Formats: sequence, structure tokens, C-alpha cells
Amino acid sequence: NVEIMIKKIIHSLFAVTLFTAMTFTVDARSLDEILKSGVIKMGVNPGLPPLAKYDEKNNLVGFDPDIGAKLAEMLGVELELVKVGSPDRIPFVSTGKIDIVMGALTRNYKRQKIVDYSLPVHTEVFGALTTSKKPFKTVMEMNRSDVTLVQVRGTMPASWAQKNLPKAKMIMLDNYPDAMRTIAQGRADAIVDVVDFLGEHMNKYKNTEWQVVDKAIDTWYCGIGVQKGNHTLQQW
Repeated sequence: NVEIMIKKIIHSLFAVTLFTAMTFTVDARSLDEILKSGVIKMGVNPGLPPLAKYDEKNNLVGFDPDIGAKLAEMLGVELELVKVGSPDRIPFVSTGKIDIVMGALTRNYKRQKIVDYSLPVHTEVFGALTTSKKPFKTVMEMNRSDVTLVQVRGTMPASWAQKNLPKAKMIMLDNYPDAMRTIAQGRADAIVDVVDFLGEHMNKYKNTEWQVVDKAIDTWYCGIGVQKGNHTLQQW
């Protein structure tokens, strides 16, 4: 039940605690300030369908906007969607440019030093996208010095690839469209990322040579991120 899930997320996001006032170091809006303004600002990544993308009318749609819309409805405020890239997510929420952020925000210890999380909203599994020119059967076959991976900065898949595929060369870029172009142009062999996104990209170009290496690797939990210490926005 989506409504029950959203209620649990809201409770994990917006609990009012006395600790909050002692922990804020940067301007982050409390629940009272959000309710008073009538707007909650949420960061989503339109380069990562099906979580978010632009439709034919240039509106942001997808799983993340749907979650945000339901959350805003239950709080009685308007939802303002803010476009963020993978490298922007943490800086935007930690500096108060947005109130909350999604965009496949995987939970990990390094990020938890900077942001706090709601309860898990969804899980994601990693795989790899390549072309028929590079017929890899498993992701681990890419751990070779003659393989070049392209990864997006600020993402868990990039960190995973650096750790688990150390022999491969790595090109680091700031967004997914450029990463996809790099593979299409033959400047990289593959990208390790979330299977849902990779499958969405492959299905978009059904008559091309794109292929997903579908041996799933590692499952991660994703939540809604808020500024570190903003317990009025984390545990309500």
C-alpha cells in the first residue's frame, strides 16, 4: 500500500526533536517552516529513468516525482521538483538548497556522515550496460586492463566499480547522457549501474546493439536524504 509506505517515510523524515536546534550549522528548513511556506523542495535526477525523466510536455515524471507528490499531498503543501545530477544531490541538500532528495540515493557510511536518511524507499541492484561488440557474460569479466568503463561521479556504482574492478580503466563523467554517448561512440566499453536504469535505456533503443549484462551484483537500499542533523525532517 503506497499510502502506508508514504506515512512511514513521513514519520521517518519529519519527527520534531529538541536535538535539532542544537545541530543545525547551515540554513535548513524545519517542518514548521516548510508547512508555513506551503512548499517542499525535492531534488530528483531526470537523467535516471524510470526514477525520473522529462515527458513530452517537459514535466518531470517517474517513481521519485510520484513519491514526492504523495508526500506533499499528505503534508498539505505544494511539491517543487528541483533537477539535480548525481554529483549535486548531497551538496544541494546539505547546503539547504532543497529540503529532501531522492535520485537513487543509496545508503552508505560515507554519505551518512553528511546526510541523514528516511526509511528505505526502494532497493536497487547493479549490473552493466555494454554493446554486442563487447560480449561480456558477467560483470567481473570487465576486471581487465584492456577494458574501459565510464562511470558517473558521485554514484554508488562508480564507487563499486573502482573497488571491485580495479584493473579496468575508468572515465568519470558528471551525467548519464554523456556516459551513454561515450559507450555509443566506442570510447568506453561499458558502464556499471542500476539494472532498472540500464534496462530502460536498452529498451529505448531496441534495434541497436545495446546489451545488459544481467548477472545481478549487490543489492542496495535507497532512501530520501535530508540535511545531516535535521531531525525535524528525518524522524517525524
